[in-house]
Amino acid sequence: MTKTPDIAPELAATTAARSPVDPEVAARLRLVLNRLARRLRSQAAGDLSPSLVSALVSIECHGPITLGQLAAHELVKPPSVTRLVAALEERGLVRRETDAADRRIARVSLTGEGRRRLCRTRTRKTAYLAKRLRRLDEPELAVVREALPVLEGLLEDDR
Repeated sequence: MTKTPDIAPELAATTAARSPVDPEVAARLRLVLNRLARRLRSQAAGDLSPSLVSALVSIECHGPITLGQLAAHELVKPPSVTRLVAALEERGLVRRETDAADRRIARVSLTGEGRRRLCRTRTRKTAYLAKRLRRLDEPELAVVREALPVLEGLLEDDR
């Protein structure tokens, strides 16, 4: 069994008051998810930082999108999103177009290369996970399958 770092006593008390979940479960889950996320980030194609990949995904999902909307989705300040978009434009992954109705507004969308780069990144990350999942026997894989809806449900409040 993996030893997890101690959690603050006040967190343990708060968690215990709201639900019967052992605080160690939350600590272990956090540790596993952070490590998995770090390993998946390392599979990103080429010279794209996690921030750049995240911005590309937001642009793909919500684009064409204004810089202000992108800043809100990425939870960053407008100057930061301006730098992100400039870096993506420099790599040819996004294009910035002036809004026809209001020339003060610029909208950002993916280029073909931006879509291909996201596809490669996703393919690499999926292959990484698939390789590890192949190590599991059928009962272990069934546990993972059954846990997916529960884990997805943990994100529901964040949408």
